[in-house]
Amino acid sequence: MLVKPANHTNRSVAFSTLQAIFIVMITGISFGILMSIVSNAFVIGVDWLFNTRHYFNFLDFSFFGKQLSPTPLITLLCAVFVILFIRKIFSISRWHGPADSIYAAHRTDNELDVKAGFGSTIAAFISAGSGASVGQYGPLVHFGATVGSYVRTLTNGKISTDVFIGCGVAGAIAAGFNAPIAGTIFACETILRHFSLRAVAPVAITSITSAGISQIFFGNVNTFSMSGINPDLMFLLPLALLTGPIFGILSIIYMVTLRKTSEVARDLKWSPMKLLITAALITGITGMFLPEILGLGIEHIESILNDGFHVHYLFFLLVGKLIITGVCIGFGMFGGIFSPALFIGAAGGALFTKVATLIGGATVATAIGPGLIICGMAALSSTVVGTPIAGVLIMLELTMSYELALAAMLSVVTSSLVAHLLFGHSFFDRQLLDRGIDISQGRSQIEMMELSVKQLATSDYVSLSQDTIAEDAIKAMTKSEASEAYIVTKEQKFFGKVSLHGLLKIKKNNPVTDALIQKPIIIKHDASLQQSIEIASKFVGESIPVVNKETKEMLGVVSEADLFQAYLLTQNKIIDLEKK
Repeated sequence: MLVKPANHTNRSVAFSTLQAIFIVMITGISFGILMSIVSNAFVIGVDWLFNTRHYFNFLDFSFFGKQLSPTPLITLLCAVFVILFIRKIFSISRWHGPADSIYAAHRTDNELDVKAGFGSTIAAFISAGSGASVGQYGPLVHFGATVGSYVRTLTNGKISTDVFIGCGVAGAIAAGFNAPIAGTIFACETILRHFSLRAVAPVAITSITSAGISQIFFGNVNTFSMSGINPDLMFLLPLALLTGPIFGILSIIYMVTLRKTSEVARDLKWSPMKLLITAALITGITGMFLPEILGLGIEHIESILNDGFHVHYLFFLLVGKLIITGVCIGFGMFGGIFSPALFIGAAGGALFTKVATLIGGATVATAIGPGLIICGMAALSSTVVGTPIAGVLIMLELTMSYELALAAMLSVVTSSLVAHLLFGHSFFDRQLLDRGIDISQGRSQIEMMELSVKQLATSDYVSLSQDTIAEDAIKAMTKSEASEAYIVTKEQKFFGKVSLHGLLKIKKNNPVTDALIQKPIIIKHDASLQQSIEIASKFVGESIPVVNKETKEMLGVVSEADLFQAYLLTQNKIIDLEKK
């Protein structure tokens, strides 16, 4: 017997290690560069498109002493036809977003629909640029995930699809907020939902590269200018704790609004054109009176942070942003929900700041500063997308203030707890639940629900006709070393099941139908592995028939051993994915 030399084995291990490191580094750097360029181009492009409206100021008119502009209405109506064109070109029946990215990352055999992903990102760009009340981070997250899924084949399987998806997501968040740590945690916490070294290494490299490229080529500018703020924690922390549950309720109202508008759109059964025109009309007309609720709204959050609005107008902005975002998303103007959540949270935090100032006076106002606004932004955004840790880290990297991050953490955890108990883990999880996908059960559950029992069914069973006599059946079963047999008609339809023990009880010349097992356990053809295991838990015997319950066709049989083996293979696959 030939034995490979030890040095040959060592060289092979060293080569594999270096190859793995090289692939991880190249993957992370490449995705970081790509997502930095795409994310910044998206935001710059939306800003440019949104600001072109100023060229139409000559259309402005006076209405009861208030200067109004019909430009938002015009641009939104123009966007409707572009979005309809995108739907047609990309053959999109529904928009694809972060929920699809999460689902793809939790399956070992699922690739994202590249065509739908790119089309959805373009539609989000048009929607935000025209003034629709939507965000940019959701579409960018899904774009990154789509790109990651698409280029996976270049590594020849060295890195799994979920890691590529995580890299794309991390790059988008890191570039968008100039927050590389938060980008890494966001991808692992929200999309991948595991922190294995295999995943964290390339995701972290992507996140840092993306943030670095953004600073070098697009300027070292944070989304919000909030550095150097140091509030008094003695005042801020109790207020952050008290307002946290209220922010949780506000986030639930926001998510329910998004869901209800989508339900209304479905119930109306209108064409996509009619729904989009309705959304454009409602958003455009409302935007004439509340222009701050249009578009991404980032610059208006800056104004909120600087106490730029009166209390009554803040309330109108909060309610208006909440409702109009629901109308835009629900009626087909695709975009993200993260940026609107930041806006709503900022408006809510500003209102609480006004109340605290009214009660405590200038001393409290000076002590807490924009602290409650930061808490509101962190709580709403984290609760809606299900990222409590990343949400706090985003605020820490944006403000560079430990005190503000500590206060934000109090609001985030209490807000998330309230929403989790009353609504669910996140808006995306509820979207998946509506499609019959329960992410909270983990990858194993999803994999077992995706695997059809038809894939496990075998034709290795004793088949008998209805007129077979007991003696012949016993001989056939003895020859096949089987204790059970199945009676199948000429049309291959399931008629019944018999056991060797039952056949021995009847006369030799009697037909096998005299020994039919009463109410045998059957697995229907569209059952999953999970459902089949639940059925088999009540079964005692050799095998279970898989039958098409509509046509009664006999598709094969499965044994408990088959189901158990499939279960073990699934578990091992998931363990390898998450803990390698």
